[in-house]
Amino acid sequence: MLEIIEGNRVSELDKAFAKSEGMSSWDLMERAAISFFNWFKLHFTNFPNEIFIFCGPGNNGGDGLAVARLLEMDGFKVAVVTFEDVLNCSQDYQINFTKLPLGVKVLVYESLEFDLLKNCICIDAIFGVGVNRPLSGKYLKTINSLNKVNAKKIAIDLPSGIPADTILEGDAFQADFTCTFQFPKLGLLIPEHADFTGKIEVLDIGIPEPFLKSFSQKKYYVQKKDIPSFHRKFNNFSHKGDFGRILLIGGDQGKMGAILLCSRAALRTGSGLVHVFAPWDERLVIQVGAPEVMVVNDFSLSDLGIFDAIGIGPGWGLEVDPNYFEMILQSFNSPVVIDADGLNILSKNPNLLKAIPPNSILTPHIKEFERLAGSFKDQIERLEKAREFSINHKVFLVLKGAFTCITCPDGSQYFNSSGNKYMATAGSGDVLTGMITSFLGQGYDSLSAAICGVFQHGLAGELASVKKRRGMVASDILETIPQTYLNLDIE
Repeated sequence: MLEIIEGNRVSELDKAFAKSEGMSSWDLMERAAISFFNWFKLHFTNFPNEIFIFCGPGNNGGDGLAVARLLEMDGFKVAVVTFEDVLNCSQDYQINFTKLPLGVKVLVYESLEFDLLKNCICIDAIFGVGVNRPLSGKYLKTINSLNKVNAKKIAIDLPSGIPADTILEGDAFQADFTCTFQFPKLGLLIPEHADFTGKIEVLDIGIPEPFLKSFSQKKYYVQKKDIPSFHRKFNNFSHKGDFGRILLIGGDQGKMGAILLCSRAALRTGSGLVHVFAPWDERLVIQVGAPEVMVVNDFSLSDLGIFDAIGIGPGWGLEVDPNYFEMILQSFNSPVVIDADGLNILSKNPNLLKAIPPNSILTPHIKEFERLAGSFKDQIERLEKAREFSINHKVFLVLKGAFTCITCPDGSQYFNSSGNKYMATAGSGDVLTGMITSFLGQGYDSLSAAICGVFQHGLAGELASVKKRRGMVASDILETIPQTYLNLDIE
């Protein structure tokens, strides 16, 4: 799992690692350039047109010059665009400038005709993590012109103008790809910057995980390769009880689809036994739509102990007696999953928060979280509010959206890397609730249940959207859940 390091500590980390390895900052820059070059070759082999690399005066520009050298030596047509006199640039920039092959064109930004960039590749190496101020002057003018050009656009480390840890002020380079080194920067993972980052690629430059941990801010980026380690193993003698007995509470007249999606998702995730407590008059929706599910007409609070996990909220409605909700929470001694109307009832009755069992998992979208925790001005403040909320109430929060963030009672945060824009469809959250509840019921701890549920939910969306794109619906996602186990090679 990758650490996410604050931008203001990246330079410190680079220097410390270079020193520990007995290498210079230029050597580390060369590693980054080689990593980018290898990625570029994989994606743009035999690209016939010219490649323009825009190089700022600092070490991000130095990266760009090193990349230019490697590309030209491999046969690509390369031009670099500079902004400052070489003597006014960083030392490593100057070294790489002197190493440019004769075949690399060197242009100054004033003389560049942007119309000539059409159908070319433009690589942004102007500013990286070291610059957290808005673009201005010639840099802003250049970025605005580049954003209008019909070309493939790639940012090295960060799109110029995007701050590493705060919210964009002004404009920024609009990349199709952002190739960041060793770990993602927080600025790449927030919705305010989504129009600028494009597809994010994390390129390895050989800094080992133990070294990164010494700079940890308890923020992590969860990748596909991490997921198998969170999964439990079952043997051939396992029976349906081993795969968990869960209870899902929700559904109301006109909203039965939510609890149906939730229950079907739990089954597809692997639950051995799924019970649904919903209005008895609406039971046919469940019994026809999911014949494997048992519909419960009523239950005694003292009987809740027979269940391994409970999920509450999808389609439940807002007319539920909060005292009844409180009694359910107080009568179950294990973590629960709360979503949708369960969250809305909590926000209207904040005194219920103290009744939630420790290590429970709440799954709010942006508006549900705002109702729970109060308003926030941007995603950075939202993440901090989530951290405080999780610590204060001893719960896990799944902040749904692109790069869904799981916030833990110890204050740590895990950002998810799976999923896509086509998952923004009605019922998608109900599917996620069923998946997380299923994992809890199968004996996973709360963090593992949240991480596996969120990642495989996103992966199912990716797999289902291959042929359906904007036409994908929540049922497509849940039917693809079994494929995620195959994709991850999990038995």
